Amino acid sequence: MASPEIPFVLLVSFGWLYGAICFTGLLLMLKDIVALLAYLPFRRYARSLLYSVRVPRVIAAIAAILSLIGVWQAVRVPDVKKLEVVLPALPAQLDGFRLVQLTDLHASRLLQAAWMDAVVEKTNALQADLIVITGDLVDGTPEARHQDIQPLRKLQAKQGVYAIPGNHEYYADYASWLRAFRDLGLPMLLNQHVTITQNDASFVLAGVTDTIAPNFRETPPDLAAALKDAPSRQPIILLAHRPIDALANATSGVLLQLSGHTHGGQILGFHKVVQWANQGFVSGLYKVNDMQLYVSNGTGLWAGLPIRLGRPSEITEITLRAR
Repeated sequence: MASPEIPFVLLVSFGWLYGAICFTGLLLMLKDIVALLAYLPFRRYARSLLYSVRVPRVIAAIAAILSLIGVWQAVRVPDVKKLEVVLPALPAQLDGFRLVQLTDLHASRLLQAAWMDAVVEKTNALQADLIVITGDLVDGTPEARHQDIQPLRKLQAKQGVYAIPGNHEYYADYASWLRAFRDLGLPMLLNQHVTITQNDASFVLAGVTDTIAPNFRETPPDLAAALKDAPSRQPIILLAHRPIDALANATSGVLLQLSGHTHGGQILGFHKVVQWANQGFVSGLYKVNDMQLYVSNGTGLWAGLPIRLGRPSEITEITLRAR
């Protein structure tokens, strides 16, 4: 279920059909609501709207087109989204430090090696100081995804590439995935930290595991463990797959948290439901006490629901500012 191992053509076809059916139902419901509200003042037009044979056909056509656009938005290589984040405690020497966040890559039968290679090429072209991947890199087993993840070994940044697991890494042999990432030369921050130094100034980059870990008898996220023995009085940037613990993390001295998981809600309107399920965080930059939280829409998405409308995927370039 977490990784539909069916051909790409069937995945996008089923995704389009599912989307078309859902959009048709929603538009028909909206049509009936409008007709009922207009029934008393505009009875003649309301009746024609309710009982017209042509209107449902038009709605079905619109739904099919919307679904087609949604599937295309889901599988295309994302654009680069650029933003600046002000961290007052950032040393002046690190002003202008650029990091690229990838998240929710979801390597799968939907997003295969060619797509991954294009994402890597676009990311490397930014010549960032640091690249981070905030979870859900893969769907399926290491054997099934072996070729699809190979492009990740080509990621390059001045200060390296670091990643954390998301919930999907746990669904199919977590330990084997950790070995696979190690073989790719991809360091995983599992309740751990590293110190990033540039221009004689430093910050702490910490990463935590995912909250689903205990369900698979793995170590739960532990920010205290991640920051153990970290240099004091240095800014802390945290990689956490889900944004839901942002408030607690803000009280632990974190200046910037980078998260994904929500996919931005994928569909405009539906994002409100996803927002409710994630403590109010779904997409974009948030201020949480003295901490900045950025929630990416995701670079890819899960193959089981390949539709995006109004919530585009992204490769996120973040420039840190000290002012």
